[in-house]
Amino acid sequence: MRTALLLVLLAGLATAADAVKPTKKIKLFNGKDLTNFYTFLKDSHREDPKKVFTVANGMIHISGAEWGAITTEKEYRDYHLVMEWKWGQENLAPRVGKARDSGILLHGTGVDGAAGSGWLESIEYQMIEGGTGDMLMVKGAAKPKMTVEAITKEDKQLYWQQGAPRVTRDSGRVNWYGRDIKWTDTFGYRGPVDVEKPVGQWNRSEVIAEGGHLVYYLNGVKVNEGFDGDHTQGKLQVQSEAAEVFVRKIELLPVKGGGKK
Repeated sequence: MRTALLLVLLAGLATAADAVKPTKKIKLFNGKDLTNFYTFLKDSHREDPKKVFTVANGMIHISGAEWGAITTEKEYRDYHLVMEWKWGQENLAPRVGKARDSGILLHGTGVDGAAGSGWLESIEYQMIEGGTGDMLMVKGAAKPKMTVEAITKEDKQLYWQQGAPRVTRDSGRVNWYGRDIKWTDTFGYRGPVDVEKPVGQWNRSEVIAEGGHLVYYLNGVKVNEGFDGDHTQGKLQVQSEAAEVFVRKIELLPVKGGGKK
């Protein structure tokens, strides 16, 4: 029993040591191919027969034809993530007529696909029309925990509000501060105070990750924040979730501290 416990502890230490902390810019997407990533899809796993993920003209094209993600080969910690992306025109079954949907999964751990649909246990930076910047806890073998400053509105959902009482969650979603309380899962949805750019224009999503502290930005605006998360490092994933998405930049920068860009 003691030997087994020691091996588990040593494995955890090795994983922590192996996670990369950027000391200079790391260009995860090189503009040419998917070096630094592997594909994992719900049905075909590490094969991509439908060409869900392709690279052309300096961009990753995500067709949405199968649910899954591109996943970093390495684990990362304490970074400033920058991703530039825009929606395409297509939205495929089973989400025809529904809001375009994707996401960035942070601190991914465990077995590929353990969270379902090809995803890792992780914390999500949601990308969905009207809800980009929401924070989701993506369950795998365990439930990730995160503490947020948030208020509960009349729809009984949590909305991030800086300085509000703190609450800890291990499931569900924390909406970005300006998410329309009347949001509906509708193709092309726009809320009255959306920070996300209109379809076809480039968005800049940023995450400052310092241990269990995550700060979400969208187009330069701070939209969400979490504290004391129990996931502090891991792989990064960019989802395919029935919507067409284009990505032109994925890079990691050293953090400045305090969740500041």
